Amino acid sequence: MAISTTSVWKFLKRLFLWLFIGQFVYIILCKWVNPPITITQTVSVFSGEGLKRDYIDFEAMGPNIKLAVMAGEDQLFPDHNGFDIKSIKKAMKYNQKYPNKVRGASTISQQTAKNVFLWQKGGYFRKGMEVYFTFMIEQVWGKERILETYLNVAEMGPGIYGVQAAARAYFNKDAKNLSRQEAAMIAACLPNPKKYTVKPLSRYVSTRSAILLRQMNNLSGDPDIQELLR
Repeated sequence: MAISTTSVWKFLKRLFLWLFIGQFVYIILCKWVNPPITITQTVSVFSGEGLKRDYIDFEAMGPNIKLAVMAGEDQLFPDHNGFDIKSIKKAMKYNQKYPNKVRGASTISQQTAKNVFLWQKGGYFRKGMEVYFTFMIEQVWGKERILETYLNVAEMGPGIYGVQAAARAYFNKDAKNLSRQEAAMIAACLPNPKKYTVKPLSRYVSTRSAILLRQMNNLSGDPDIQELLR
């Protein structure tokens, strides 16, 4: 029996509707429930890197790693709506001038949306989806939950996901007990945790962490930053 074009179209519309409802429900659930696994973590398992992960609550993370990540990844995190427009424009100009040295301008919110709901490789389709999910988590989750989730799911070394697993792997301690220097070292690896290693200590992490320490000192007195460090 031949399948009519109308039947196919109706099926696709229903499928799209259920997918939309499903992702919306998942976004809401993730406001309180940690994602069971992400696409990036799944790839890590199947590639042989393994999965070292230990989700912890926001209060158990301690202030130093929160401050270090904001200093290194998104100093305007408490203030923007998910997107740092000025940094995006600067990155676009830089990338046009130096196409072989691509510079990103993703906020912590964007990185969280990518890490939880999407995949790592670029492309316009993924970027468009990233914009949507970033907008949604900013509206539904709020800043504290976004930062908590980021610190739980971000890759911080080959097969190492989240600050608790990183703190245990690199310094044999819980995340809440990280010193500022140790937290800065973990934050310094985030742009490329497979290349910029904490253990063994890469030259990039050593240099970058010293810069982050100074930026952490400058940011620590900001009232909006302080609100997220409690």
